[in-house]
Amino acid sequence: MFIAFLSVISCEKGNRRVYTERVLPRDLDAILAEGKIRAVTNINQTSYFIYNGEPMGFHFELLKKFADHLELELEIITSNDIDEALEYLRSGEADLVAIGLSINADRKEMMQFTEPLIQSSQLLVQRKPNGWEKMTEEAVAEKLVRNQLDLAGKTIYVQKGSSYAQRLYNLERESGIDIGIIEVPYDAEELARQVGRGEIEYTICDDYMSNIIATLYPVLDMSTPVSFPLNIAWSVRKEGTGALVEKLNGWITGFKTTREYARLERKYFSGLQPASMALSEYFATNSYGKVSPYDDIIKHYADTIGWDWRLVAALIYQESRFNPSVTSPRGAYGLMQVMPSTGRHFGFDVKRSVENNIRAGVSYIRMLDRLFSQWVSDPDERVKFILASYNAGHGHVIDAIRLAEKNGLDPGRWDDNVSLFLERKADPAFYADPVVRNGRLKQGVQVNAYVADILKRYKHYRNIK
Repeated sequence: MFIAFLSVISCEKGNRRVYTERVLPRDLDAILAEGKIRAVTNINQTSYFIYNGEPMGFHFELLKKFADHLELELEIITSNDIDEALEYLRSGEADLVAIGLSINADRKEMMQFTEPLIQSSQLLVQRKPNGWEKMTEEAVAEKLVRNQLDLAGKTIYVQKGSSYAQRLYNLERESGIDIGIIEVPYDAEELARQVGRGEIEYTICDDYMSNIIATLYPVLDMSTPVSFPLNIAWSVRKEGTGALVEKLNGWITGFKTTREYARLERKYFSGLQPASMALSEYFATNSYGKVSPYDDIIKHYADTIGWDWRLVAALIYQESRFNPSVTSPRGAYGLMQVMPSTGRHFGFDVKRSVENNIRAGVSYIRMLDRLFSQWVSDPDERVKFILASYNAGHGHVIDAIRLAEKNGLDPGRWDDNVSLFLERKADPAFYADPVVRNGRLKQGVQVNAYVADILKRYKHYRNIK
């Protein structure tokens, strides 16, 4: 069974998203009518990443809070290419861009900026001299660029289309010096890593990134400013978005005064927490890190049933938070919360090893897939039936299929069809129906939320890994 990306508006080609359906630019009223807001953000150590299986990031959390404020679903589009991100905005594929753009005159000609979220100065990223650990600070400083004019003749790599590049071009004009400015398709964090590995000599980053970068690469110095403080903001289209930008500005202005905003700043930009997260093996971006300690095992056994391993990982997170020894009140055990009797049915002792537990869980999924193939021909749609059955048992889901069919709804569709009758199985008017063979189901609402939560997490895992 092949599991495609569960989004109606896009598919992926390599690391770039190719849109198959054009979307007209829209203002707040259309966003509210659909109940969904689409935002572009970038995958890096501050904006959007996975940590211990959870989607996190400064811009991601802010976007989620804004969407929750308006009771909207949030759809994340990822791009680490500034031009591509802005094209999503111009084309109407995205409603706003949240990639930490600095506000400048050139960009204000192309888009509307929100109220600033943070302020940041741009810093030169350079390697400390060999043996710096045993040198005094003064001796180290003598070997480094400390004056912007000393950038003359230096080669500096910066992200294509970034404010870093613009700042260097402006510095050349202001000072009359010549700088070797090379624009490349890598973001500031990746370029800082390249400086840390000795692959390039210089790049530039924002000061709010420096805490994490310095923790990952102690050999780097980021003490030389190359700009005055700049405002960092989100952006929307230049025309036709007055109500949206007004709503964003009102929310940002109010939220920045809250303790929650201060907590997010500390969480991602200062203190020990961002550094400790960045050092974790389970701090995952698209270039490194793991979703869980069991990624390789999950990949192997997911492949045996044709499932995307990230979907299986999302299911496992929902079941156990990747805790291999957790036991439920009913006796379900391990990563995939398999009943020992179910494991024995498939020939596995689920308490013996993580691998056995996953093999048993995957075997159960394979059985459910075969079972529901008679009702649900679309493999993507079938996933929802399987997930619901994994949580509530296949008998209750089959009852909901029969109720949907009896009441004139498509028994092969989950949303607003079979899922509706799974919830109605709490009502005696439905669970007493002759087509129902498995009695009452009290927690149908929770089962539907279980399915939705796994699919949301799966999208995050797909975005990042």
